[in-house]
Parts: sequence; C-alpha cells; structure tokens
Amino acid sequence: MKNIKVLAIETSCDETAAAIVQNGREVLSSIISTQINLHEKYGGVVPEIASRMHVEKINLVIKEALEAAHVTLDEIDVIGVTYGPGLVGALLVGVVAAKSIAFAKNKPLVGVHHIEGHIAANYISHPDLEPPFLCLVVSGGHTHLVNVESYTQYEIIGRTRDDAAGEAYDKVARAIGLSYPGGPKIDKLAKEGNKEAIKFPRAMMDEGYDFSFSGVKSAVLNHVNGAKMKGEEINQADIAAAFQSSVVDVLVGKTMALAKERHLTKVALAGGVASNQGLREAMEAVCTQNHMKLYYPDQILCTDNAAMIGCAAYYEYLKGSRAGMNLNAVPNLPLGKK
Repeated sequence: MKNIKVLAIETSCDETAAAIVQNGREVLSSIISTQINLHEKYGGVVPEIASRMHVEKINLVIKEALEAAHVTLDEIDVIGVTYGPGLVGALLVGVVAAKSIAFAKNKPLVGVHHIEGHIAANYISHPDLEPPFLCLVVSGGHTHLVNVESYTQYEIIGRTRDDAAGEAYDKVARAIGLSYPGGPKIDKLAKEGNKEAIKFPRAMMDEGYDFSFSGVKSAVLNHVNGAKMKGEEINQADIAAAFQSSVVDVLVGKTMALAKERHLTKVALAGGVASNQGLREAMEAVCTQNHMKLYYPDQILCTDNAAMIGCAAYYEYLKGSRAGMNLNAVPNLPLGKK
C-alpha cells in the first residue's frame, strides 16, 4: 500500500502551524509558530493581531515543515486544513493557503474540524488506540464529552453551557494576578496550595453530562473581591488549588459516569487542558480503580498544532471526504455524525 503524506495547516487561534504526517500516525515534521508573547500583555488573544501574524508566518511555516520532512509539494498526496471552529479571520488564512496549494498542485483538499484534530492527537501518541472510546475534550474554547464511534464519526453527549474549562482557568488566573495563559500557571501553583482551604461549588454534578463553569469562576471572583474589601491577604496557591479541585472533580465525575453508562473501557483526554497535571492524575486514579485505560496526547500535541490535523485529515481522506475550492472558514462549526 502506498504511503500517504498529508500536508496539514492549522490557524484556528494564535498558533500558525504546519506539519507533514504520513499514514495518519507518523509525524515527519511539525512546526508551530506561537503568538503567546504578543497576546500576553492584553490578557488574552486579540483576533485582529492573530490574523495579521498568521498572514506573516503561514508561508514560512509551511516551507519549514516541508524542509524538515525532506519532501517537496509534489510528493505530498493530500492537503488538510482546519476550517472551523475558531476565529474567523485566523481560520481564513489557513484555508486560503491550503486551497491555493491544492489548486496549484492539483492535490485533493480535506477540511478538518478543529476538535476532531484534538481527538486525533491521541492516535499519534498511542499507536494502539482505536475507536470506540470516550473522549473528554477540554480547551480554552471547548468542553465536550464525545463518544468516538469511529475514526470519522462522533457523538457529542455533553458540552459546556457557558464558559469552557480553559476559559474559566484564564479568567480566574487573571483575577488572582497571574498572566496569560493562566491554565498552566494555576496548575503549577495548585501544587503549593490547600484545596480544602476554600469551598468552591461543583456545578451540575447530578444533572446529565453538560458542564457549567461560570458559577465556580464567579465564586472565585466574589472570594477575591470580598477579601480585598476587607483588606485581607489573598492566598493565590489556596485559591488555585481549590478552584482546580472544583473543576477537576466535575470533569472526572461526569466522564466516569458516562463511561460506565456506555460500558466503555477506554477514556481519552484532548485539548489544551489535557496537559493539566491535576486533571491527568485524578483521571488516571479513577480509571485505574474502574479498570479502564486512560489515553492522553504528548504535551506538545495537547495545544494547537498541525500534526493532529494531519492525522484527522488522513482518516477523512480514506473515508472519501473531499473539499472543493468553495471551502470556507466556519467559526462555529459543529462536531457530529457526518
């Protein structure tokens, strides 16, 4: 069987990324140009800045990915690109680049859902992993419980009704004086704090499989504001530990309940928050107790990257998915059965 090389492009938020992936799971190169330093002073991603930086970086990143993999565009078999969800201006840069290459070189084009890419990152880190399995997708923009039925079929069973878990992390981090991105900083600081020192709510624990994190975020803000009004010192580490404990309890509790209900023995994590050590350790413990196997991607594959898009594009390509030159960015693209 012929080796299939995918040139993958990812520009959904503030990382300009390109990768060459062979046969879905072998990463020949993965280049990521991050913009964290640019957005840090604003406390979050500024869409206009993100789009402009993608325009500046996209051609250089694609060229570097090809050179690192020692392949030319003529040796590429498929062009894969994230077309949603994400920031519309940012997505458009990647989509236009991918369409241009596909048209110029007469290569098949495959549009990839960003969340599908995050789930597929697990296939790169775990060559033995095959569907079906349950995946908890946790990032700055998404919190989903997804039944992965096949390499290209997904059933979303639970989703956040307000803030995503990663979004809540960033907002709480800002409230207690930590810089953007706040998630990794809270995870690190939580190790030094007492999670029992403050009681923050655990929302919707007994109400199906949807999530809500606006309540715990508001509880932290109220605690911080109350302490400031009374002139009391704020213990950053205790707040971080108590907040993380609240979020992790909900994520782990709902994931385990659903895995048992569906009789699934494989559980995976995906998305930026999947690199959170507190979440990984708690999920590992309950999976071991319940004789389930836990999977999560390598650290570099948790945050936005093009290797995961190349993996997802490969399986979509095998299924027969093809995009035309009318492919457009879809900022609120839903994930589901196709």
